[in-house]
Amino acid sequence: MSWQIPLTDVVVTEDDLAAARECLESGWLTMGPRTGAFEAAMVEWHDVPHAAAVSSGTAALHLACRALDLGPGDEVIVPAFTFLASAGCVRYCGATPVLADVVSPERPNLDPADVERRITPRTKAVIAVHFWGYPADIAGLRAVCEPRGIAIIEDAAQAIGARVDGDALAGTAGTLGCLSFFSKKQLSVGEGGMVLTRDAALDASVRSLRSHAMTSGTWDRHTGRQESYDVVGFGFNYRMDELRAAFGRARLGRLHAEIEHRRAAVRGYRERLADAPGVTLVWDEAAVEAGSHFAFAVLFADGEARAKARDVLAERGIQTTRYPVLHSLTEYASFAGYGTLPAAEAAADRHLALPLSALTTDAQLDAVGEAVRAAA
Repeated sequence: MSWQIPLTDVVVTEDDLAAARECLESGWLTMGPRTGAFEAAMVEWHDVPHAAAVSSGTAALHLACRALDLGPGDEVIVPAFTFLASAGCVRYCGATPVLADVVSPERPNLDPADVERRITPRTKAVIAVHFWGYPADIAGLRAVCEPRGIAIIEDAAQAIGARVDGDALAGTAGTLGCLSFFSKKQLSVGEGGMVLTRDAALDASVRSLRSHAMTSGTWDRHTGRQESYDVVGFGFNYRMDELRAAFGRARLGRLHAEIEHRRAAVRGYRERLADAPGVTLVWDEAAVEAGSHFAFAVLFADGEARAKARDVLAERGIQTTRYPVLHSLTEYASFAGYGTLPAAEAAADRHLALPLSALTTDAQLDAVGEAVRAAA
């Protein structure tokens, strides 16, 4: 279907094309100097000492778990309302994801009080998801986790540029932080991810594991710095390629401005829908100011009302989406009984994500706002 107003949009500029062309013409496409330059730019952008580029946000989460040496017998607390990679990365290590509730449908991020109730002697980490680009309560989670020696992995796949725990950027306030550069994300290169940390040993582990735990890479051998290599662990092929690194570095300079555009669009939606009958806004102004706005969602009275609204918007050529709660998925049904995580279940059932990108126009806001009002 050709949508009149798509859920999101990506524009490739001449500067992006020039960076890609230079990379292609160089003849070096696998992980090399452009990847290093992208990492250095992200270190500066986030004011964090270590940033390791990887092949996807999921790879970033997996390597964060591996760097913490999670394995069979360990438990990791994960919000039930999140994308499935947040829990899948735990299972890749043989550890067990423990699903926890969110604060409320209006604040659908991990609830520190529910996290505390689910901690056992086997709990080794908590994955704090900044869902839809809105910061999770890192301070509240730290108060629960730090006295018990429990690591915090920030899943900032949807939240690059968000402000958490005061002025810290998403991904820099926990033990490790994971970013995604998937096509729908604020910094989009198609695929790719990054692991941020302040811990040199964890960074070294991620860097080793992303490339088969080899002691040297192809670029090192190409430039004559290494003759051969050893393999010192059981690693993976999670390398970022040079083309995506070049693309990401070219687009990084626009990221602040594009996040501000998204924030302005979100405020425009909130103004248009503030008094819409049957519609509840999610988050508050403080969260809007701190967030980086991967998605904008509203709540309807129930799942039936949400489904009807989606049909009305589709008839007008407006694309929308929604996220299921994890334990409603066949593969994750055994991890929690339906009805045991009421806030997460209500958030999943009632929400609808509306079109939002760095290109959203006032005319689009008007059209979507009017359609939501009509649907509600």
